[in-house]
Amino acid sequence: MQTANPYRAPTARVADAPSDEVGRINVLSIKGRIGRVRYIGYTVGVVLLCNFGGGLVSALAGPKIGAAIFLAAMIAPIVLTTMLTVQRAHDFNATGWLAIIGFIPLVNFVFWLVPGTDGENRFGPKTPPNSKLAVILASAIPAVMIVGIIAAIAIPAYQKYQRPDSSGESANFERVRTSE
Repeated sequence: MQTANPYRAPTARVADAPSDEVGRINVLSIKGRIGRVRYIGYTVGVVLLCNFGGGLVSALAGPKIGAAIFLAAMIAPIVLTTMLTVQRAHDFNATGWLAIIGFIPLVNFVFWLVPGTDGENRFGPKTPPNSKLAVILASAIPAVMIVGIIAAIAIPAYQKYQRPDSSGESANFERVRTSE
């Protein structure tokens, strides 16, 4: 007769079964998770909304009150994007303290690139699926940034190329004539 070994490792499955539950998005909290697409869209939206709205209200309020409103409008996006960055770090199962690297220029793009954890992790259930509009808007943001950088380089170069000299001809024609 063969007896069971009491020192043998258990063979039963002890991991939790995956759940189909999705978490709620709460922008004004550091708890929970937020996916890449929403993170990109919300951070850009918060910065644009606070800066444009704060600038408009401060311009209408007068110099003294306007300065205080403008200062608050500059601090608000920093606080809100930091909270979103903490949630984004939670999405790839990292501590919220990783959000400190969000203050380092260009290193903060790591939050745009690192994929989130599939399913539930220690910070909550998986993030809800993105809508098609959110995906389109989040895809357009890097394209607008690239076009802006190219325009910032190309427009001054083109203006210098087209700037006429004292005889009324462009600088390009002057260079061609002197090389002959």
